[in-house]
Order: sequence, then C-alpha cells, then structure tokens
Amino acid sequence: MKKKNDKISVIVAVYNVHDYLEQCIDSILLQTYENLELLLIDDESTDGSGEICDRYADQDERVRVFHQKNSGCTAASLLGLREAAGDYIMFVDSDDYVETEMLREMMKHLVGKKGEVVCCNHILEKKRTTLPAVCPAAPGVYEGEKLKKEIKNKLIGNEQRTIPLSRCMKLFEKSVFEGNEKFRDTSILMGDDLTIVFPAMLNSTRVVVMKDALFYHYRYVENSTVHGYLTNMLEGLNRLRKFLYTVSEAKGFQDMQGAIEREYCYMLLLIMKNELRNPDRSYLRNIREIFLDENVRKCVLNTPVSVRERSNQLLYLGMQYPEKLLLRMLRVIIRIYDRKK
Repeated sequence: MKKKNDKISVIVAVYNVHDYLEQCIDSILLQTYENLELLLIDDESTDGSGEICDRYADQDERVRVFHQKNSGCTAASLLGLREAAGDYIMFVDSDDYVETEMLREMMKHLVGKKGEVVCCNHILEKKRTTLPAVCPAAPGVYEGEKLKKEIKNKLIGNEQRTIPLSRCMKLFEKSVFEGNEKFRDTSILMGDDLTIVFPAMLNSTRVVVMKDALFYHYRYVENSTVHGYLTNMLEGLNRLRKFLYTVSEAKGFQDMQGAIEREYCYMLLLIMKNELRNPDRSYLRNIREIFLDENVRKCVLNTPVSVRERSNQLLYLGMQYPEKLLLRMLRVIIRIYDRKK
C-alpha cells in the first residue's frame, strides 16, 4: 500500500545548460509535493552550470550534487539512479522545466504496487510556437494481460510510439530498474533513453496514462545533443538494435523481432534527417554509404513499415532511393523546415 508521504528522487543530468538550469531547478524545488530530493549530476560542464548546482545545494538541503568526469547523459542518469534514496524516480532534462503541481498530481495515481509507472503529457516549446503533445495510448490503468498486449508489446516498432520512451514525463516505482544493470551501454547515444526506459517498462506491473496532464515543458534547443548534427550514428544504432534483442529475449519477449526491425527502420529516418543537416558537403557521400550498405538496404527494402507523417514519407523515399538529385532536394526541404521552427 502506498504510504502517505513517499519520497521522490528527481534526477537531472546537467551539461552546459547555464541559460536554462535555474528555471529547471526552481520548477522542481517549488513542487507542491515537498517530500523529494533533487539529484543534480554535473557531467563536467564548462559554462558554470556546475557552480549553479553547488549554489542550490548550499541553499536547500534537499539538493544533492555529484560532479562526474564527462561521460554523457546516460552515465549521469545511471549515477543518479545508484544514489537515489527515494521510493519513486523522476527524470527531468536540465533544459526543460515542469509545472509545480506535477508530482502531487502524478502521486495521486499510485496505489503502492511494486513496479508501477505513471505517465503524464508535455508541452513542446519551439522557438516560435508551443504545442501540446499527448501520449497516443488511451488514458487509463494498464495491468496484467492488458498491460502486456496494449503497452509492452507496442513499446517499439511504430512510427509514433504508444508511450514515448523518454526518461522524462514518467514517475517510476524504483524496482522497475532492478536487474537492468547488466544491459547498460553508455556508449549508445542515439536512442539512449531506451537503454534505461525499455527494460524498465518491460519490468512494470502497472502503468497509468494520465488524461491531459500537460505538466512537462520540453524545450526544443537547436544546439542540444538531441537536435544538433551527430557523427557515427549508424554505429550507435547497430548497438541499440543489439541491445533491444538482448533485453527483449532476457525478459521473455522473444516475439519482438519484427518490432525491433521496424524500430531500426524508423530510427534510420533519424539518421537520414541527421545527415541532411550535416553542415559539410560530405552529406551526399555519407548518406549513400549508409543507405547503399548491404545490411541497411536489406532491412529497408524487406521490412514492412507504415510511414504516415509527410516529412517521414520524404525521408523514407530517400532511404529507398538514395539518388543524388533526390537527396539534394530533401536537403533544401529540411533547411526550409528548420528555419520555420
């Protein structure tokens, strides 16, 4: 049974977010649910973010700061998990912020069952507009066979995930992370949230999808690691694919092969988009090397996927037919799209 005053550990991985960090921290410390600790994991920031963390720790005893050698967001999040003392875990990205009633309202949906997860929705904040983003799964409680059929079996392999596999926007009962240490791979950068959330969701026993609940403000920062140009993404995606096979088999979901291959194809869309944003002229050569690779081409041509979003349809066309003229046209379209955001 859920205790009246369970403790929540909020974990924030911090790296060079000086302009946004104070708003993020303030939004957490001002929560109307007060029994929380805030773990700030500074990933060797060079812009003064680490000093901001230390200042808050001096001012509020609920704040604990850890400074680690630069190892990436996943390593920072895992350090937070190891150090967390709470009954429940929440992740917040350091360039985002949350509504002050978020934790209190999410806690109302807990019943004290081991392995439960509560999911809220978020607001996407772009440069010129804000948009509500609601979880595609119907609001409600998922347990037993319903949880397996409607949530776990649909975690991956869809153009739009049934439940977003971001670390954020979720309140996890801590036991969902137990036993997942053996799967961890901090070298995976593309889809790194999946390395934490995918095995945790497969461990879940009760999932609540909240109605409305636009508590989380996701800030679209163009120069962040999520939206900036990244190199060697295919290598990371291949590691992620192997990770998904290993975890699904270990947790008794051996029938996920088709979903994993579809997920691989959908992630290839991100690689195509990333290379089209490559500031160097090598983008054409890179794309053709990737999508004319025998193994990649076999997956793209032999894996049936449904691509409904118009922008993804164009990217998918480029994946299927990586001809120079088409790729040049797609690059122009991507640049026009980016300027409008």
